[in-house]
Amino acid sequence: MEPLTPLPPSRSAGPPFPVTDPPAPFGEPLPGTSPASTAAPPPLAPEARSPLRRVGGAIAVVGLVIAKFGVKFKALLLLLPKLKILTTSGSMLVSVAAYSLIWGWQFAAGFVLLLLVHEMGHVIQLRREGIAASAPMFIPFLGAVISAKSLGGNALAEARVGLAGPVLGSLGAAALIPVADATGNDLFRALAFTGFFLNLFNLLPILPLDGGRAMAAMAPWMWFVGFAGLVALVFVAPSPILLLILVIGGMETWRRWRARRDGDEESAAYYKVAPRDRLLVAAVYLGLIALLAFGMHETHLVRTFADA
Repeated sequence: MEPLTPLPPSRSAGPPFPVTDPPAPFGEPLPGTSPASTAAPPPLAPEARSPLRRVGGAIAVVGLVIAKFGVKFKALLLLLPKLKILTTSGSMLVSVAAYSLIWGWQFAAGFVLLLLVHEMGHVIQLRREGIAASAPMFIPFLGAVISAKSLGGNALAEARVGLAGPVLGSLGAAALIPVADATGNDLFRALAFTGFFLNLFNLLPILPLDGGRAMAAMAPWMWFVGFAGLVALVFVAPSPILLLILVIGGMETWRRWRARRDGDEESAAYYKVAPRDRLLVAAVYLGLIALLAFGMHETHLVRTFADA
């Protein structure tokens, strides 16, 4: 048996595989790199949203919601009078209970009664115009509504219906002043102030408020002034109710103005008002504003934290 021949030596004196540095411990930078090169970038600061963008976004959301559910909401309003549980007295009790959570039951009951007096002004005038009107339906934190097939055959009738609410509502609020003087109870004075403010707010010249109804016969172009004023008010004091009025008022104003601009004969006849009647509407409207502002001044109660 022949002896084994040894293998020739390798050409390289080094090890059969290249030798590399051992891996760096976990958390340590790799060789040849600096700690700064492996650090994570600083987090981006969140972009600050301006108040204008926040309010604009809220208006857009409310508009989308109303556009999506407007038909269903209208159908619900038509259904409400048919539900026995939601009669006028029943919805009044629900509203009193809701407002009691904020103001207490005494003020809440007085506030709902002031709403009732205001709405009854509309109901009475609608029936005087020969239009059937439902009894008021109360919606907590939104006020009250009535349903009718129309607001009258022309803009003058619409103005009469619109102003009848603040006229009777103002008388109801004023009737609380002698009660406050006779009893010495500031609750009645506070309710009178609230009633004056409620009716004054409704005289804003924007649809669907009562002031917007008056503008139909007085000066329809004032709708745009009222709309601009309400936009400014929303930016100063954002409120869901103001946003709702703004969206509904904007759509209604645009619909009416487009009908007038297109020269529709029916629309032209509707807004045709004699100069004498236009002046009478203006006198009632401006007189109400002056009297309500005076009533608020006279019934205003100065309160401090010590009174709480």
